[in-house]
Amino acid sequence: MVLKKLLFLHRHIQICIMERLIQRFYEKYSQTGTDQIRNFINVIDWDNRMIGVRGARGVGKTTLLLQYIKTNFQPDNKILYASLDNFYFAENKLYNLAEEFVKKGGAVLVLDEVHRYKNWAVEVKNIYDDFSGLKIIFTGSSLLHLKQANADLSRRAVMYDMPGLSFREFLSFETGLKFPSYALESILNDHIKIAVEMIGQFKPLNHFGNYLQYGYYPFYLENLNSFHQKLFETIQLVVEVDIPQFEMVQTSNIIYIKRLLQIIASSVPFKPNLSAISQRTGISLNTLKSYLRYLEKAGLISSLHFQAKAINSLNKPEKLFLDNTNLMFSLSEQQFNIGNARETFFLNQLRTVATVNASKSADFYVSNKYSFEIGGQSKTRKQIKGLPNSFVVKDDIEVGYENVIPLWLFGFLY
Repeated sequence: MVLKKLLFLHRHIQICIMERLIQRFYEKYSQTGTDQIRNFINVIDWDNRMIGVRGARGVGKTTLLLQYIKTNFQPDNKILYASLDNFYFAENKLYNLAEEFVKKGGAVLVLDEVHRYKNWAVEVKNIYDDFSGLKIIFTGSSLLHLKQANADLSRRAVMYDMPGLSFREFLSFETGLKFPSYALESILNDHIKIAVEMIGQFKPLNHFGNYLQYGYYPFYLENLNSFHQKLFETIQLVVEVDIPQFEMVQTSNIIYIKRLLQIIASSVPFKPNLSAISQRTGISLNTLKSYLRYLEKAGLISSLHFQAKAINSLNKPEKLFLDNTNLMFSLSEQQFNIGNARETFFLNQLRTVATVNASKSADFYVSNKYSFEIGGQSKTRKQIKGLPNSFVVKDDIEVGYENVIPLWLFGFLY
């Protein structure tokens, strides 16, 4: 009799906790704005039965999911959003939540921060296989590897990698205007026409410097004054929590990753001497290569390889960059260099839509075809003279000419 009462009480408590999970979803639903929705929402094919959205901390994955829900569903028993870092999952199985949800007529289960739940891949696979009428949408860290998960989700889930804001998206948020994106070939062939049309609507150079400082992460909209403090805290979480969780790095070694990141931040872009860095940091050469891969997967740095080496991440990178210019201001404001920022911006925007490699004749070799030299207003075409399909990309100009293209225009690729 006592056991029955205890079981009944436990069941009642679990129902109350689940109801609180649902209430929290409704609260988030009501607080989600839909005035500013990123175009990435249209990149995803929402008809797939299992969808994964992967991205670095702070790029807006949670907001995107909630905006998708709000623009397509009423808050009812057909859809449920749950963040897997919720206390509910400390004592409750994800599978049991899905089972209860399906019994009550649930059709779409949206799971945020799946990497916060131990053995998430196994349970998500079982949910997918056991409840054929249920659609599953989840978000995860950019460090998340489906092929290395405990269950074979790579054959079931359609994955999308979400970048931060492009300069185009930042401008839309700042001006309220809608701007189209352009294919790389369109910018190369029609850059004068496109730029002339653009500058009739806004002054790109009035906004470009702001984007470099704080425009890549959409959480700048919450409070600009505390943006870099929040970004620095985000970097700390990536290094202290995310990388150790995914890559099994011992806590005692986190200090070495921090030291490595600081060296990169104070020097980028630079040609790394891995042996010298190894001696300076006290990190063995093989471990150093692994740490560089972890930092890149986490969205903190970018490496540039020559074309023949690009397929092998174990090879020495030709150059190392911070992932985006916002990180430059948070990690190395005193050493901030506009020339470095220009190259970082170009690489950050181009790599989303094209293959970007190092070049012996220019700064970048893109899509196995185009050579680009990056510089300021006084940059000449001397270095790329005679190179086929070559371009000079200049900062501080609104409109280009011939094979000279404004740097800001490459922020309209996505």
